[in-house]
Formats: sequence, structure tokens, C-alpha cells
Amino acid sequence: MRLNTRQAANLGLLTAVSIVLTRVFGFVLPIAGVGALRLSFGEIPILLAGVLFGPAGGALTGLASDLIGYMINSHGGAFFPGFTLSSALTGCIPGWILYQRKASFDLWQVGATVLLTDLVTGVFLNTLWLTILYGQGFFVILPMRLLARLVTLPVYTVVVFLISRAYRSYRRGLT
Repeated sequence: MRLNTRQAANLGLLTAVSIVLTRVFGFVLPIAGVGALRLSFGEIPILLAGVLFGPAGGALTGLASDLIGYMINSHGGAFFPGFTLSSALTGCIPGWILYQRKASFDLWQVGATVLLTDLVTGVFLNTLWLTILYGQGFFVILPMRLLARLVTLPVYTVVVFLISRAYRSYRRGLT
């Protein structure tokens, strides 16, 4: 992927917003004495990067936001590359599915994409990484993570749909 100045600036802005939403406005809920559940909206800018700038832009934003965000505020945890992979996939999967749709897409298409991305990265992979990192049972951690995703899924879907739709109409107006 070759970035022009506008794309690099937009991806940098989305990375910064993701870091702020995750590290400053996010909070960790302990489960069985382990900080296993982090609630934040830092995935929204990463999803948007994939939808608006393609899978490479989304993966780059996810990768940068996780690495830079960890250096700024680790939340007291150890660095684990699995979370970086999950973050990169959070931007890459929506890019693969929705970026090629130059025409407008529907709310249900965004919802299905966010659901698939959330199931793969947020529910399955991140729960697996927490199991490996802290030695907790996969199915012990899973119910709370699913409950948190029920709360964030509609918010992610609506926000990604509205912002990507507004951005695309803005870009069409410039040409």
C-alpha cells in the first residue's frame, strides 16, 4: 500500500483517537481477580480505518494504535503480541469486506461486518490471548466478554455506519 499525504494524516488521526479512547477513556474490569475485561470504544477508529482506507490501512492503524498505546499506558499488563495481531485484524477484516464497495452500503452490512470482526478478534482471539497470558480457563472468561460485546456491538455498528457514510459523501462532494 502506498500512502499519500492525506491518507497518512487520516490514518495517524484515527490511530491517535483510538489510543485516547482505549488508554484514557477505557477502563478494565477485573474478573476473578484478573483484569480480563477492558471496556472502551478504541476499536471504532480502527474499524473505520479499514472501511475507509482498505485492509492495509486498517491493519496499519490497528498495529500502530496497539504498539504506541502500550508504550504510553500499558494498564499495568505485560506486552503480548497476540493483542497486536488482534488489533491489526480488527482493521483488516472490515477493509477486506467493505472497502471495495465504492457505492453506499447498508446498516446490516456494516453490522454483519462488525459482528464477524468482533467474534474473530474481540471474542475468540482476545479471550485466547487472555487464557494464555493469565492461565484462566477460556470458558471462564468467555461469558463476561460476550456480555460486554452485546453492549458495544450496536454502538460500534451505528457509529461506523454513520461516520463512514458521512466521510464517503464528503469525498464525493470534493470530486
